[in-house]
Parts: sequence; structure tokens; C-alpha cells
Amino acid sequence: MSFRKFPLALAVTAALATTASFSAAAQADDDADALDEIVVTATRTAVTTDAALAPVEVIDRDAIQRSQAGSLGELLRGRAGINLSNQGGMGKLSTLFVRGAESDHVLVLVDGVRIGSATSGLASFQDLPIALIDRVEIVRGPRSSLYGSDAIGGVIQIFTRRDRGDATFRFHLGAGSHGRREGGLGVGGGSRISDDVSGWFGIDAGLQRTDGIDACRGAGFPVFAGCFVDGQTDRDGYEQHAFSLRGGLKIGDSVELQGNALHVSGHNDYDGSFVDNSDIVQQAIGAQLRWKASEAFDLKVSVGSNEDASDNFLGSTANGDFASRRDSASVQGDWMLAEGQLLTLGLDWLRDRIDSDTPYDETRRGNRAAFAQYQGRFGGHDLQLALRRDDNDQFGGETTGTAAWGLSFAERWRITASYGTAFKAPTFNELYYPFFGNPSLRPESSKTVEAGIAWRGERTGVRLDAFATDVDDLIAYDASLFLPNNIERARLRGAELRVDSEVFGWTVAGSASWLDSENRAPGPNHGNDLPRRARETARLELDRGFGAFRLGFTGVAEGDRYDDVANSRRLGGFATLDVRGEYRFADDWTLQARVANVFDKAYETAAFYNQPGREWSLMLRFAPAR
Repeated sequence: MSFRKFPLALAVTAALATTASFSAAAQADDDADALDEIVVTATRTAVTTDAALAPVEVIDRDAIQRSQAGSLGELLRGRAGINLSNQGGMGKLSTLFVRGAESDHVLVLVDGVRIGSATSGLASFQDLPIALIDRVEIVRGPRSSLYGSDAIGGVIQIFTRRDRGDATFRFHLGAGSHGRREGGLGVGGGSRISDDVSGWFGIDAGLQRTDGIDACRGAGFPVFAGCFVDGQTDRDGYEQHAFSLRGGLKIGDSVELQGNALHVSGHNDYDGSFVDNSDIVQQAIGAQLRWKASEAFDLKVSVGSNEDASDNFLGSTANGDFASRRDSASVQGDWMLAEGQLLTLGLDWLRDRIDSDTPYDETRRGNRAAFAQYQGRFGGHDLQLALRRDDNDQFGGETTGTAAWGLSFAERWRITASYGTAFKAPTFNELYYPFFGNPSLRPESSKTVEAGIAWRGERTGVRLDAFATDVDDLIAYDASLFLPNNIERARLRGAELRVDSEVFGWTVAGSASWLDSENRAPGPNHGNDLPRRARETARLELDRGFGAFRLGFTGVAEGDRYDDVANSRRLGGFATLDVRGEYRFADDWTLQARVANVFDKAYETAAFYNQPGREWSLMLRFAPAR
């Protein structure tokens, strides 16, 4: 589907170009460093967004709250390089494709803890509570040289709420379409305990519930087409209970200890002939000790554990349970060799364990890894080199690396170039599922080259990145073996444009992406698009305050895509517009309102699965300013 037939996407792209040209002309003398934010995901060390050689994006708490997004999926959809597929609304399976890579080719962290199901390989984005999220860091491109398996398309790290200063109380209460109701409360803060010791804490709890929509429209004929069910026209609800606990101590200027825990439980109803409802649990627990031995050396020791569990039912009859647990530990040392020269050395340990009534052939495996990274600055030049070796109980060793370079010139401009390799370990379902698993599978692997150019002013940033990725040994069903096998290949090429600015009092955040994903495996599907990836996506957010009032708009546009590898089932492109407003009627009180999908656009991101039409929501918030 071309942009000529795609009016909102065209408008978004034009707005981005207009914003960039206007701001470049109007802000020639602005301070180029004013919009820098600190990120840690791109390098496992603290760097500013503009200093990072990888394309990064930060969504902070203010932006999350302004967006009035009802879920993490709503917050992420349409952003640069991201395609989201959802199977029936809130709480239903949501898979994320970053730069066209597979949905299990993105590494997801919560407060530094690796999360995701070891059986399916997927992270449950739909179950992560947006009300408890403080910020999201998105890193695009391969990062296996620092994190190991999964980071082919990129890394998304989610940080839960952080509190500093005097202890304060907060709460929110909301309602909306489809019987949606939600609420939450929290308290947190920090203070000095003694001359040499200070501490902080935070506690938040939230509830989200919806009666839902009819998740699957079905196909009528043949029986079980689409969602493997016909004739279920009931509403498919979702309920989520979330709790987070954080705390830390800082002793003097050299020692800091902190811990965090996020626990989510819930119930999900959906359409199915074998399973139609589930009880779910998502949990991430972690702790970190940091010792700043000197101005030149930092040592960090981290431990974490993630649980991903689902008890499945058909009606009230139990019909399978799956639980995976990932325990991890890491030791990392950072040496400042000289001004602008940082060396990082580290060790990672990971163990996956499965607990299920399905008799898997193997139920645990371990992974050990060593990594090194060098970051150097030489005048206007920046250099990053990283190398990692993973040793896995199942497939043996895997070595990955990254080399990246950047050059700043003409005060405001920067160009970057990089090359990186990455891999994805086979899942327990692919390896050990009874009568289906193939323990001889090799990891999926990739090679990526990319280049970018960026301009930064006081209130404006523009960045354009292009990439090309070859993925080998993709795992797919092999009819000759009646088992999964490393038989697929893919080529991914694309470009991403991002603009952030302030224009005539409006805060503008926009992005546009172009993707060419191609199946390169021999056979009848050679040359086809990979399923569920739109060739074009765009997102534009506009916000402005008018005294105690604030008005905002979010437009998302996505081109057409195919739902199957044969490219026989096409999903049409679509565009949606959300309108939102808020009124601060007292110092600490805000009333928010939103109408999503204002024009009631009907669309699908996964064939046969309905998406909500026009929706409304109201939210009352109490949050003292810090």
C-alpha cells in the first residue's frame, strides 16, 4: 500500500519534514546538549542519548502519563522500527517486531532482569502494567555482544517507578469503554538516615479490568479457521493485579545497594476450542550492589529471577499448565582508563527451568558468558567495540561482536556507522516438546550493518538511520523431518526517521519507518514478505498546555501486510487518531479524558482477530509535584 493511498501517514511524514526544516532555520544558535537524557541499555553503562552510537529512544514518565495509553502495547505501537500484532484487544497476546526481526528476536528487561517465556520465547508485553512503569528505553539493532541471546532486532528495557525526596502518596482511578475500570495507589520517597547513609523506597499496587470485546471474528468456514474456533461470540475479558516494591541504600559515596520486585497476576478470557481462559503470573525480582572503588573503577554485582506462568482451562476444566523460571547473575567492572576511555569487563550466568504437565524431554539448561567492551572518544570521533562469548549447555559456544563509530561535526551534526552480529537460542518448545522438539537445532544468527545521521538543537532533534540485516538458520517446520529445523533465511532492510521538537508552543514527537522484509529461504515462499510486518509505519504526537488545560493528539498509520508466509492473506493498511485532554483543577489533582480511534476505524493486525473500535476513557489522578 503506497503513501499516496495512505493520507495520515503522508501527513505525518510531511509534518516531520516541516518540523525539521523550520527548527533548523529557527534555532541555529541553540545549545546542542539541552535535550540529552541518560540511558544505560545501549552500552550497559550510563551514556547520554546523543552520545549513544546505537539508535535509542526514551519514553519517560511524563510522556507515558501524557499519552494516556491504556497498555504498554498502545504506548509502543507505530514507533520507529516497531510493528505490533495484537490478538483481540486489552490483555490478549501481543507480539512485537523490531526492525522486521522475529517476535522473539527482541530482548526484554525489567529493571535489568531478563524476562520472557523459555517455552515460547516470547515476552508477555500485554501483562506488563503501564501504571507502574517509570520509563522505557528502546535500543534498535543487534546487542548480543553485550546481552547474549535474543537481541537481534533490539533491546527494550522497562524501569518501574522511582522515588526521591520527601515521601509522597499518589493514586489514580479510571473508567472507560467495554466495562473498563482501573485504579492504583502508591507511596515512595527518600531521605538521609545518618550522615553517611541515605535510603529510598517505593510501593505501588494497581488493578485493571475490562469486559473486553469478542476477540475472534472467526471465518465461519472451514471449521476452526482463523482462531481455531467458530461460533464463540462472547466478550473476552481481562483482569490484572500488579504490585511493585523498590528500595535502596547509599552508604557514603562508594556503596549503593538496591532491590526491586514486580509481581503481576491475572485472568484472561479468549476464544478457543481447546483452551479459552487462563490464569497468568509474571514476576521479576532483582538486586544490585554497586561499589565505586575509586574515580576510575566501578564494580556492579546483580542477581535476578523471572517467572512466566500460565494455567490454562477450557471452561472450568484444567487443560495444561506452563511455567518457566529464569535465574540470572552478573558481575561487571568498568575502568576509566583515561579521560573519555572506558573499558568494561563482565561475566553473565543464566539458568532456564521448565515446570509443566507436558513431559518435556529436558527441563533445564544453563548459559555462561564473558564479555568485554571498549568505549573511546578522540576529539569528534567516538568508538565502541564489544565482544562476547556464550557457552550454553544445549548448543555449545556462540561468539558475537559489535563495532561502532561516530563523528560529530559542524557543532550540531553527527554521523554513525556500525556492524554487529547476534543470535537467538532455540526455545524449549522447539528443542524438547514431546514428539515435536529437535535437540539438534542450532541458534538463529544475524549480521547487521547500519548508518545514521543526526542533528540536534536546543529544542529539536532529528535522526535518520538505515540498516540491512541478514538472518540465517531461522527455525521453521521441516516437512522432510516432521520436526522444526534450521532451514529459513531472511533479509531485512529499512530506514527510520525520528523528530522531537517544540514548535509554536506545541511539543512534537514523530517517527516514520520503511521496511523491506524478504523471505530468502529456497522454495515457493522465496522473495515473499515476512508476515505481520507493515512496510510503512508512522506515529505523530502533538501536545500543548493552555494554562491548567492540556490538549494532545496521537496519530498512528501503518501500511498493509501479509498474515502468512505464503502472502496469500493480506491485511489492509489503516490509520487511527486519538484525541486527549487533561485539566489540572488543583495543584496535585488532574482529570484526564481520551477518545481513542476517533473515526472508529476497523482494522486487524493479526488475521481474524478483532481490534477495539472507538473507545473513551476517564482518569482522575492525585500526584504531588516533586
